Amino acid sequence: MIAISNNEGGSGIGATARELLDGARALDAIEAGVRLVEADESVRTVGRGGWPNLLGEVELDASVMDGSTLRTGAIGALGGYLHPVSIARQVMERLPHVLLVGEGARRFAAEIGAEAGELLMPHARTAWARWFADEVGEADRAAWPDVPMAELCKQAIDPEIGRDTTVFLAQDKAGHIGAGTSTSGWGWKYPGRLGDSPIIGAGSYADTRYGACACTGVGEMSIRAGTARAVVLYMKMGMSVEEAVHEAVDDMRALKGGLIGRVTIHAIDAAGGHKVVAVNGLPENHYWLWREGAAAPASHPAEIIAISDDPAPKPTAHRRYERLGL
Repeated sequence: MIAISNNEGGSGIGATARELLDGARALDAIEAGVRLVEADESVRTVGRGGWPNLLGEVELDASVMDGSTLRTGAIGALGGYLHPVSIARQVMERLPHVLLVGEGARRFAAEIGAEAGELLMPHARTAWARWFADEVGEADRAAWPDVPMAELCKQAIDPEIGRDTTVFLAQDKAGHIGAGTSTSGWGWKYPGRLGDSPIIGAGSYADTRYGACACTGVGEMSIRAGTARAVVLYMKMGMSVEEAVHEAVDDMRALKGGLIGRVTIHAIDAAGGHKVVAVNGLPENHYWLWREGAAAPASHPAEIIAISDDPAPKPTAHRRYERLGL
């Protein structure tokens, strides 16, 4: 058995490990761990406490995938509910669909009795209000929200350094593999923006026969490169998990124009191997790993690979204003 989470999964990876030890299926163990991260208000990019979009609203994305059936469920741009990973799980279990977004996702969450709650916490409310006062012109403030926002959303470029979406990968006692993701996305994003987290094949993919992969960081890059599915396919072709991840990194080198930033690729194979690479990463990029027989999950540094000349983080709205809400 094995479980992996990114740096933001520290509050949940222990629960996932305990669930696996107790005989839970991979996806049940993953959901239990992700829910704890979603409830952890110190995590500023997942669940309650996440940073808001340009309108000052927190929008959540999540997905799950069962590697033994290849069934998936995902939700995007969901407001007002505390555990998007569980709503994504119910999309998979109850609907013939894979992905619900916006008002449809909210309607489904209400229909299944999902736990509703306020997502915008005081630290985020304070930071957004200060940004609004300082960065939005007087005329736009008077007409808000009926103003052009395309230029304003450029302040969202770059998630928090080393802290973003949470992703969980696991293999259970029976060999079943699963994947789960959850995020509030970038602070100050354009309303309705979806990253790679709810996009199966980009932000996550699981196939019990070969392995699983999940990504954090600049989701636009993972979407363009189809990263998660590519890693699993490279393993299907006979590559080791390390070779597969490195091949996916090479795929990203072909991306020209658009947003190029940081992506961390997490992968496991069906034999219990794993590899984590931080593309354009920083020294603080790490991940959590638990293996059967270990007393507890442990933190490990990700391998850093630069694919662009200037991977240094740029100043962003939420990094300038986050301290005001602490």
